Amino acid sequence: MAWLRFALMSILLALGIASAAAQPVGPGPHVRIALIAETDHPAPGSDVTLAFASVPEKGWHAYWLNPGDAGLPARAAWTLPQGAIAGPLRYPVPQRLLIAGLMNYVYEGPFAPLVTLKVPTDAKGALPVRVKLDYLVCTDAICVPEKAELALTLQIGDGSVTATRRAQFDGWRSALPKPLGSQGTYQVENKSFRIAVPYPASAAAEGDGYFFTATDGVLDYAAPQKVMRDGDRVVIETVGKRAVGPIEGVLAFGTRGFSVSAVPGKVAAAKEAPAGVPWSAALIAFAGAVLGGLILNIMPCVFPILSLKALSLAKANHGEGNPRGEALAYTAGVVAVCLALGGILLAVRAGGATVGWAFQLQDPRVILILLLLVTAIALNLAGLFEINAPGFVNRAASKGTGGAFATGALAAFIATPCTGPFMASALGAALILPWPAALAVFGGLGLGIALPFLLLGFVPAFRRMLPKPGAWMATLRRVLSVPMFLTALALAWVLGRQAGVDGMAIGLAASLLASFGLWWWGMRQMRGLARAWLPAVPLALIALGATALVHPAPADAGPKTVSGAEPFSEARLAELTAQGRPVFAYFTADWCLTCKVNEKGVIETEAVTKALADGKVAVLVGDWTNGDPALGRFIERHNRAGVPLYLWYKPGEAAPRVLPQILTQAMLRDLANGG
Repeated sequence: MAWLRFALMSILLALGIASAAAQPVGPGPHVRIALIAETDHPAPGSDVTLAFASVPEKGWHAYWLNPGDAGLPARAAWTLPQGAIAGPLRYPVPQRLLIAGLMNYVYEGPFAPLVTLKVPTDAKGALPVRVKLDYLVCTDAICVPEKAELALTLQIGDGSVTATRRAQFDGWRSALPKPLGSQGTYQVENKSFRIAVPYPASAAAEGDGYFFTATDGVLDYAAPQKVMRDGDRVVIETVGKRAVGPIEGVLAFGTRGFSVSAVPGKVAAAKEAPAGVPWSAALIAFAGAVLGGLILNIMPCVFPILSLKALSLAKANHGEGNPRGEALAYTAGVVAVCLALGGILLAVRAGGATVGWAFQLQDPRVILILLLLVTAIALNLAGLFEINAPGFVNRAASKGTGGAFATGALAAFIATPCTGPFMASALGAALILPWPAALAVFGGLGLGIALPFLLLGFVPAFRRMLPKPGAWMATLRRVLSVPMFLTALALAWVLGRQAGVDGMAIGLAASLLASFGLWWWGMRQMRGLARAWLPAVPLALIALGATALVHPAPADAGPKTVSGAEPFSEARLAELTAQGRPVFAYFTADWCLTCKVNEKGVIETEAVTKALADGKVAVLVGDWTNGDPALGRFIERHNRAGVPLYLWYKPGEAAPRVLPQILTQAMLRDLANGG
């Protein structure tokens, strides 16, 4: 069929565009292709992603998996060592090109099909990879078959990936269609083709919708398509040919695509208007973010920071503060940081990187800065020194609003490792909404975090419920230093997990140096010296300079917190589910306090461990501490912006059950017992 389409297109072009065809073709290749491996040192038994980095010459185009009415897809013939296996080509979302009434699915700009290479478990030394690629390139007037013989030699090693290569491949992966995870249904009746694709109402649908079918002979490629939203599905109507059993394809909105599989069946007509931007869904996500941020106030990673506001709020009810001003300033600090982090996150993702919420905590240098900051706050609460900043800072912090803003900013920054009910799905939806709506969702998260203080600031009845200020506040202040010291201890542990023993030692040394500077500041304050803070500045700068010495430690095999647990990989997950075993897969990070509470209080308990073992449940653990992009992409598929993520795969069910962010022992025991 493909050769017939190619011949037909060639005849039509020869008849209709003969003058253009008479022009000289020029020397090839008209599509330059380079074979690149994500890592040059793969580990034995690992999967390596290879890319055919392709750049068409101006005016020329190459073809997708299904070329449409005309053209031919590329064909790869591999020469590999024994035991090595190359998977199929995975293509980015194609473009449409209509020539002489024939619809072509093509690439007119740079693109990169990807291939997964399975490295033999017993591989050693050099691993030569050879491939012969046959492909067709065309202009609007002429087509030329071309060949490329490509080769590279990999050296078996530790599987390390350079930052540059990782960013390059993340960019190429971002152009691939994302899996939807649910099967669609299509029908062909009286030359009418209609397909219904499950698609969450909360998900964005920017740009013109189009269904690229990878299965040949089902629909008329050149016929116009009508794409409509209908609740939690997208319905596409066009001219059909015949039903051929299960079909595959890509649902595209602009340059963003989703892999689709569908089976024959009855499809009801859509009831809604053509697809557009779902602003109602954005409002739902905004409300979820506000509610999630409100709940976040009781999470263990936020409570120590909230204690800082307890002192000023206790005074605010007795004329010693500016409750409304402080509440607004605190809210401004929280929202500003949430918007800034959300904006950076969206910008980084737009550049092709696979990152999620709390991405900044995947860098040990950020953890070190937080360690220094929290240590300073703890020492301040303990009474070692008083904040007596320069005059311009004092003027900015008049009536306490400057300090309230800074406290809000700090609360939002440290709150990022946590996710809770409503928040996870809201932030997951934000990653696929238009950027203005996405920023509104991040702002809603900040508003939710600040909501209790807004109520205290603007509702006197709530403030009257606070105890009267007195001598007890000095004692309370010292007591509140304890959770801050515990937070510093937790950050030091996280730093050690990310940067190794050397990194932890550097962090502790920097904290000690900063503490000495703050002690010196406090001693000068007690003596009434002017500019008491001045000697602390160079020591603080030296402590901050320690960030240049901290680097991520080599990744280990991943955590094994439950007896018999294994590091997560999609290949291992597929193997276990194919065996018919129940699987509990959870995704965690050392800096995620919610994750650690669930692990220590639920997953690692004797009762749950025994229930999982008795139920023969396979446990897979995904460690996202250092931002593994493969895990990030898997997490994103489940409409989550970060960790924790808990999935339960029940035998016989294709889709996993997504468990709540707050686990209970009874929940896991019931699931392990077949519940």
